[in-house]
Amino acid sequence: MATLDERKAFRTTVLKTLYEAVATNRPVVSGASLRDRLSVPEEDLSAACTYLAGEGLIAVDWTSHATPAAISLTHEGIRFMEEIEAREE
Repeated sequence: MATLDERKAFRTTVLKTLYEAVATNRPVVSGASLRDRLSVPEEDLSAACTYLAGEGLIAVDWTSHATPAAISLTHEGIRFMEEIEAREE
């Protein structure tokens, strides 16, 4: 099981990766490709997606095994990431 800091880092990384995908006109990312790209254990990716979906920042289509099949940023998720980007500039 990941530590609190690791869980926060996973969530941040998921959001950043999805935001980058939106910027390149790929609004939906498969769970498998996200897991492989981030080298995140399946259960940690599922936990991050559950948390972020609960916050209204992402939308997730789940497989029958309760793993993310497809993930996308919601409108609120895009606004959240734009606010972070604006603060970093």
